[in-house]
Amino acid sequence: MEMTEATQSLAALGHASRLAIFRQLVEAGHGGRMAGELAQALSLPGATLSFHLKELMAAGLIHGEARGRYVNYRADFDAMNGLIAFLTHNCCAGDAAACVADANNCPPAGERKSGRR
Repeated sequence: MEMTEATQSLAALGHASRLAIFRQLVEAGHGGRMAGELAQALSLPGATLSFHLKELMAAGLIHGEARGRYVNYRADFDAMNGLIAFLTHNCCAGDAAACVADANNCPPAGERKSGRR
């Protein structure tokens, strides 16, 4: 990932609604979510949701797939991982093992503390 792509991605995620949408899509996994589900989950009007989805698509963070009259949106996990790699490049003076969070050490969902991450 280049600096330009990273700044576009970060700018898109720099809005609370777009970040919430992206997190919903990441949570949904590769199956994604329909636009109506996103609107309901986030209490966003359709026009507002469409605007934010367009911004996330322009940044290359999500993709939409038409399913009849509806659109299913999915996070682009390659783009997300590319952004994470860009942000952590040369982390801890090149000692990547000292910086990388180990997903295997995360507690099961039922044991997580509530609050912001």
